[in-house]
Amino acid sequence: MKLSTRGRYGLKAMFDLALGYGEGPISLTSIAERQAISVNYLEQLISPLRKASLVESVRGAQGGYMLAKSPGEITVGQILTTLEGPLAPTDCVVVDGDDELCDHSTYCVTKVIYEKIYESITSVVNSITLQHMIDDYNNNQESLIITSICECK
Repeated sequence: MKLSTRGRYGLKAMFDLALGYGEGPISLTSIAERQAISVNYLEQLISPLRKASLVESVRGAQGGYMLAKSPGEITVGQILTTLEGPLAPTDCVVVDGDDELCDHSTYCVTKVIYEKIYESITSVVNSITLQHMIDDYNNNQESLIITSICECK
């Protein structure tokens, strides 16, 4: 499975908003500059995130976007499925039993594998919050500072 730019860029934008959580609205222009994403593309990504109640908009001169919930309440899974749809390796894994896509699905050997892949992916992305990403980022920043200090001997 490979994520599209919608998922990758949307996650980067949400991470950017998470870093500024509690500091008021952030303009799409500033996110675009920091994350190297076009403003036009960000506008397309923000709309479904807003409809999913993951971000909220503030109008006006000091307006922009901010997380609708704390970073600890928003999972990577929520973001990716909002932008990408189900993260299943095949469509047959996420359809209802009444809407089987394949005549062989009742005895398909590979469907069991695809279901396990889907369950694993879903479990991982739903266990990681934006707060986890912030914590990892902060730990990496501290490591970079320590490394650069140590190399300056």
